[in-house]
Amino acid sequence: DLVERLDVAISRATDDGVAVVVVASAVPAFFAAGADIKLMQSGNVKRFAGYLTRLRGVIERLHDAPFLSIAACDGHTLGGGLELAMACTLRVAGVRARLGLPEARLGLLPGAGGTQRLPKLVGRTSALELIMSGRSVTAEVALEIGLVDRAVEDALGDAEEWAHELAQGPAEAYKAIVRCIEASEAGGDGMAVEFDEVT
Repeated sequence: DLVERLDVAISRATDDGVAVVVVASAVPAFFAAGADIKLMQSGNVKRFAGYLTRLRGVIERLHDAPFLSIAACDGHTLGGGLELAMACTLRVAGVRARLGLPEARLGLLPGAGGTQRLPKLVGRTSALELIMSGRSVTAEVALEIGLVDRAVEDALGDAEEWAHELAQGPAEAYKAIVRCIEASEAGGDGMAVEFDEVT
């Protein structure tokens, strides 16, 4: 249900030409605690593969959306929840935030982009340590290692202020900047992308 609702929200924001979206939770102390562990351990491989394919598709839609996105990580941001947050353009963590990919503790591994996005944000060494240990980190540690862009008292309030500020600016330029940086991170010719965007 969450995946379907997120998909609808992405479509609505795209259709409405929204410049910036804040991704937040209405559940106190949780951004998103991750996937349904019972489904992951059910042994129903076909059902789980279908779920994972759908989840990955929606997370990629958010990453590739024509708007900027800010994850307001105000509480537990774990597993698929962290993978969702990492797909956003920016991340803000509140004082209650705990961020991590605990799948390895269950003999599993992140399946919705965690092994790909985390190293780009924090580097190979920190990514391996976090994924293999399954431990979660505080907002302050997440900021230190580059997992989040801000560590604040109130993640949602800060994210909304930041979104308002960005929405008043040159949205097309901001999106072009993100495309240039991501082209370089992906190992492509970032200089060529930058030239194309400028001209």
